[in-house]
Amino acid sequence: MLGLAVGDALGAPLEFIDRAEIARRYGEVREMLGGGWLNTVPGEYTDDTQMALAIARSVVDLGMIDPADIGSRFVQWMESMPKDIGNTTLQSLGYLASGVPWNEAGARTLAQKGDSAAGNGSIMRAAPLALACRNDPDALIRQSLDISLITHADPRCCWSCVALNQAIVALLTGSDDVIAAAANVDETLVREVLASVATIRRDEVKSGGYVLHTLGAAFWSLLHYDSFEEVVVAAVNLGGDADSTGAVAGALAGARYGASAIPDRWLAVLQGREELSDLADRLLELS
Repeated sequence: MLGLAVGDALGAPLEFIDRAEIARRYGEVREMLGGGWLNTVPGEYTDDTQMALAIARSVVDLGMIDPADIGSRFVQWMESMPKDIGNTTLQSLGYLASGVPWNEAGARTLAQKGDSAAGNGSIMRAAPLALACRNDPDALIRQSLDISLITHADPRCCWSCVALNQAIVALLTGSDDVIAAAANVDETLVREVLASVATIRRDEVKSGGYVLHTLGAAFWSLLHYDSFEEVVVAAVNLGGDADSTGAVAGALAGARYGASAIPDRWLAVLQGREELSDLADRLLELS
């Protein structure tokens, strides 16, 4: 949970800047800068973490995973006028707010938007489900699919959430074969991306808002660097949708290296640090 939020906050000022421009301006970003198009303050996270918190709060408050309640909390968050909300998420939550059931809203958006609905708006928020379902592999698959369906019904989105959460659970149990753990999914394109990340070069890594770009960039960062800080720095400096790549890579790196590996200078300015830690503990208790 802390890794997700740290990666989100570190990447937020770099969102929509390409990696060459990041290198020209900063060399390499390793500190909480703030700024960017969202004008964040150092340590401020974005919609990635805000939606993950909505999931975690719902599960902890109810003692169970209820997609209808999570969807309702997403709508409340949308109506609070957040700084940023993705187009697919916004459209799906609009349907949900108008009375469309939680398991139909994302499908209605997909029917209208087609291929452009395969964004990273569900994978960026999915990690709390890995904690809640860490001891129930079947529930982890089912719930990861369901919570993606609320806004992102494209199979690439749904199964990317499953792959991420299976990897997180494997890392929490000390497994090094993270690709094998993540690759057991029913979507061919997700499996193909995961199969390629160990061998591609940095200049081949794509880091835009397409869900498979975020999945690939986050796993590439995890596999090619050997500390929490280096994984997250590598992820956000890829540019593009840097906050979401950072959030997903940060969740993976947090599961691999633990909270003690997160640099104190990042945690010192991180928004909501105490609640993130408390929710993580409570999700693990529920599991």
